[in-house]
Amino acid sequence: MDFGRVPEAMLSDIDFKLPAEPVFNKQVLKGRPVAHPLTYLGCAKWGRKEWIGKIYPQGTKEANFLDEYVKHFNSIELNATHYQIYGPATIAKWDAKAAGMDFKFCPKVPQSISHFSTLINAGDKTTAFLEGVLAFGEHLGPIFLQLSDKFGPAKRDNLYQYLASLPKDLQFFVELRHPQWFEDEAVRMELFNKLRELNVGAIITDTAGRRDIAHMHLTVPKIFIRFVGNSLHPTDYTRIDDWANRIKYWLDKGLEEVYFFMHMHDEATSPELALYMTEKFEAVCGITVKKPVFVTRDAAVKAPAKTAKTAAKTQSSKAVKSETAKAPAKAAKAPAKPQSSKAAKSETVKAPAKVKSSKAAKK
Repeated sequence: MDFGRVPEAMLSDIDFKLPAEPVFNKQVLKGRPVAHPLTYLGCAKWGRKEWIGKIYPQGTKEANFLDEYVKHFNSIELNATHYQIYGPATIAKWDAKAAGMDFKFCPKVPQSISHFSTLINAGDKTTAFLEGVLAFGEHLGPIFLQLSDKFGPAKRDNLYQYLASLPKDLQFFVELRHPQWFEDEAVRMELFNKLRELNVGAIITDTAGRRDIAHMHLTVPKIFIRFVGNSLHPTDYTRIDDWANRIKYWLDKGLEEVYFFMHMHDEATSPELALYMTEKFEAVCGITVKKPVFVTRDAAVKAPAKTAKTAAKTQSSKAVKSETAKAPAKAAKAPAKPQSSKAAKSETVKAPAKVKSSKAAKK
């Protein structure tokens, strides 16, 4: 993933601290832990030739990559579905690879819908896409809609109408990239309130060059995190440490499901950082998650010392009223101040009138 990529020389100057806990989340989390939260960790693709000799045995054929992938991870952010619509027959073959496993496929909405339509003319394509992915059955995880960085708040009605038309018995998440969704507090809070009303999750993307979209707002009691590392730069590990602390805080407050997906600009080293994340899940959150197993010890890159340098430079921000509440000591360190607001001082704004559901996608 190249989104948010910056030159390596700049990484130590970036403030990677996660934003403070929003007051908004109290509307979503019940304030006490659930008995058995679900935790899933995976990557974006199974077809990585760089993993042969690392976690895939030498000589593994491309046709068998998924057979090997499910041995190391318990979920996948399925980007393959972003590039074409697959029918039930193909999906069923993929699903069979995870037979008998607690594994989730999290398919990405095709770009023919998310990037090349207005969302209000995508009914037939959405129906075809959903008919395909429903073949995952019990292995179907959240479905995520990633909109292009050109899709701004001016098209909000299209987005809300489309989301309202989707089947209510499936869990959807949306990733927004246009800066205007996050620059203005009123726009941002209207978005989060609307997603909460529609029971749609807000994806949190943590990448170096776009700190604004690491927003920390939960619109459902589940999280879908897209973490973009930088080829095992020392900051990758301290960022994972912060995420483990934040997830622990959310779990203590009632988070029900965790979906954490590891990305790299160079995906060759994703298994190493994923292994580090599983160790943090266990040590900090008390949760055991399937770990990638390396072919040999030499195949794994060792994590740097815990004293890895972290960014000390704090980005400047313009004056706005804080929307956040101070998190307890167990939570991640307090972040830099939020971005400037052009509108409301209050965190909560009145949600727009309910958009009439379209008939875009039927079960």
